[in-house]
Amino acid sequence: SPCSVTTNPPQRHYGITSPISLAPPKDIDYIHTQKLVEAMESFGVFEDEEELNHRLVVLCKLNNLVKEWIFELGESKNLPPSVVENVGGRIFTFGSYRLGVHTKGADIDALCVAPRHVERSDFFQSFFEKLKQQEEIKNLRAVEDAYVPVVKFEFDGIEIDLVFARLPVQTVSDNLDLRDDSRLKSLDIRCIRSLNGCRVTDEILHLVPNKENFQLTLRVIKLWAKRRGIYSNMLGFLGGVSWAMLVARTCQLHPNALASTLVNKFFLIFSKWEWPNPVLLKQPEENNLNLPVWDPRVNPSDRYHVMPIITPAYPQQNSTYNVSTSTRAVVVEELKHGLAITNEILQGKSDWPKLFEQPNFFQKYKHYIVLTASTYTEEHHLEWVGLVESKIRVLVGNLERNEFINIAHVNPQSFPGNQEHCKHRYVSMWFLGIIFRKLESAESIKIDLTYDIQSFTDAVYRQANNINMLKEGMKIETAYVKRKHLHYFLPAETLQKRKKVWSKSLMFPAEMEAAVAVRTSGPPSDCTIPTVIGHNAVSQLRTRFVQGHHELSGTQITNPKGAAPKRPHSPASKESIDTELIK
Repeated sequence: SPCSVTTNPPQRHYGITSPISLAPPKDIDYIHTQKLVEAMESFGVFEDEEELNHRLVVLCKLNNLVKEWIFELGESKNLPPSVVENVGGRIFTFGSYRLGVHTKGADIDALCVAPRHVERSDFFQSFFEKLKQQEEIKNLRAVEDAYVPVVKFEFDGIEIDLVFARLPVQTVSDNLDLRDDSRLKSLDIRCIRSLNGCRVTDEILHLVPNKENFQLTLRVIKLWAKRRGIYSNMLGFLGGVSWAMLVARTCQLHPNALASTLVNKFFLIFSKWEWPNPVLLKQPEENNLNLPVWDPRVNPSDRYHVMPIITPAYPQQNSTYNVSTSTRAVVVEELKHGLAITNEILQGKSDWPKLFEQPNFFQKYKHYIVLTASTYTEEHHLEWVGLVESKIRVLVGNLERNEFINIAHVNPQSFPGNQEHCKHRYVSMWFLGIIFRKLESAESIKIDLTYDIQSFTDAVYRQANNINMLKEGMKIETAYVKRKHLHYFLPAETLQKRKKVWSKSLMFPAEMEAAVAVRTSGPPSDCTIPTVIGHNAVSQLRTRFVQGHHELSGTQITNPKGAAPKRPHSPASKESIDTELIK
């Protein structure tokens, strides 16, 4: 059982400071940890032996495919037989699987390391073709222009994201140590980025005093963060590696504690952390490789990071550069809430399932912005939604910089549109909760969010246009809506009230009354959209919004009867809500 792990006093100190406590666990700690494991089992976070073995078999097959491909490539490039026989090559895993905290059905992040005779183009061409020939591989696709280029596929039911790195060596042996900084010399920047995932994961595991206690604690925190809606690097919250580093720092400070204690100490430490002081697992080391590293003393842009959590492997980076003041505020409030709950649990006043209760996002705020992405076809919808979602943090940033907005909180979950009113369109919706700033000088005020939202929609359309993604029917629409009108967008079961779990001390500041205006036009005039006419594809500028013609993109709330998704007789379809006071 994960909770019966025996702990020995650490042989050395871990981290940049001495531990807070070396106290060994008490009998009650074992009991609390056993109950914690039982609570987590109901969420299906632990894989059984059969599933674990299946992953090992798949990874072994993939590793053999890599070795076979590198061998064949060496022959085709006329390398000497003595060299070809020993070229090697192998697969490394990283991320949640390598950390030992993956859940049922989770994908596997993997790295293909090849010797110098293998080019990156070979990986995306000949290896891609080799994968295509395997019967067990489905849904194969390459994303070659990503920040970290990747090949994605499903191997015998397991999703795999495979990145590539080419080392300047003749042979890649099975005992290759990627933690060695010298491996980065003379490497292409894309290879350095590909190696980074493995190097960070391995470094984290080397910097915790007890791996089993770290793993169980991280499983708890990952489940909690997902249930509470704050697990998303893309949307400006924290991703898996950031949560892992926070848990690792907690383990360093309490090296002999069991998971039940570590979870409580995690909330205690980081609910009171004085951001933007960085979280570090080790002192950054000087290196003569001259790669850019996180250092606010040298890089002015690093000084604006609001919640820095620094990766331990060179080149050190801030894993939370996407976090904004709004998302940090939401995360910190959740950490305070987690501390209150775990204090109750350890005092015997509550049980572990309470920690994993989901909040009702739609009861938390009075005011919302609804962001809608829609297309004519399912194929176009998948790529359009991916692009829009990747840019939502830009919208959050725009809104929180508005002098009248205190918090802009995006719900990471997207929702399908109301099919009855979105016929012939594929629709996804995101909801942003808004808290307006209380101004002492005014009881009510008019707020115009047009510029904030229009600049976001322009950025999305331009990005789509630049990468030749923009197709006819791809639209972004937004609307301001009060909580009492959310039922026009979402079914009753989604909006149902849950028991309030936020204490008054944790609530955000009070708001003033305001009138909200948001009007935006279609794509910028420099964006073109191919439209099929007969059998000829021609370029056509998207019509801008004009009186009597409602080509919605961004937010257009003057008579938006065509806006999807809306229920009949929605109050949002009034002629204007400029003068409607928020109450």
